[in-house]
Amino acid sequence: MTTDTQPDDVTDADDVERHPCPRCGVQPGSPCRSRAGAVAGTYHTGRFTKVPRLAKLLRINTPTNRGPGQPWRPGTPPPIPLPADGPTTDIRIGYARCSTVGQELQSQLDALAGHGIPRDKIFHEKISTRIRVRPAFEKALSAARDIKAHAPHCRVIFTVYEMKRLGRDAAELTALADHLTAHGLVLEMLAGPLPGIYDPTGPGRLLFGFFAAMAETERENIREATLEGLDTAARKGRHGGRPPVITDDMLHTVLRRRAGGESVESITPDLIIPTGKRKGESPSVASVYRALAEHERRQAYPEAVAQAHAEHALLEGS
Repeated sequence: MTTDTQPDDVTDADDVERHPCPRCGVQPGSPCRSRAGAVAGTYHTGRFTKVPRLAKLLRINTPTNRGPGQPWRPGTPPPIPLPADGPTTDIRIGYARCSTVGQELQSQLDALAGHGIPRDKIFHEKISTRIRVRPAFEKALSAARDIKAHAPHCRVIFTVYEMKRLGRDAAELTALADHLTAHGLVLEMLAGPLPGIYDPTGPGRLLFGFFAAMAETERENIREATLEGLDTAARKGRHGGRPPVITDDMLHTVLRRRAGGESVESITPDLIIPTGKRKGESPSVASVYRALAEHERRQAYPEAVAQAHAEHALLEGS
């Protein structure tokens, strides 16, 4: 039996023939043998499934240079030992992120270090997922790609504490997973809804897409709740932000003493900030001048409105 083969069939045959055949008993370096004692036209299933990349195929043809259908003769065993089918070493690159300066990052760093990742291979930053370019994240990806390029037989694992540390946009998360897979990298999550190593095939991809969509929905819910809370507070007169340095009492003191002939420079040292990080200190002269300018603008606005109404009334009466 003679079959036409593609050029890459020779590579497949070489990989298959590195293994002995459990069915016909031939040793490494030889094609499979039929019951009649001839070279088999296809490799036996139990043999080619030992090669991971061929394990899901239904059949592998014997290339023409092996002489399918011709009398079988022992081949030449491979001169080197059989390579391991799987990776010899796992190398992990860790990435940790939180959105704001006020959030705590140490627990993620401790979890990654506790998982066996050296501190010099853990990249971290405090940056929002809304920012597309994240410097530490890009450095972590680049480091993982470089390691894989220089050690192709190692399994390089990109490890994060949980999925939302990578982002909350479903399309972005799915694209990232595809990027890692395309470069031969593996994604691992220590916690969250999908802990463990992410399998990009079959149910693993479906689960990842589902939880990525859930993460995006959660972010939108948080955003809507935040906006509603800010709107409610604004209607009650609370506009958020840090308290002003110059309070109404301090401004009243400045206006009163300034009307008595004192300069702003001489008044400022007697003023004390009541709250905030600078509590107990005196404000800067520039802050006092800004507060005075804002006060003058507030005073001038009603006067300007009243003057405009008066001019309008005059025009209507003429």
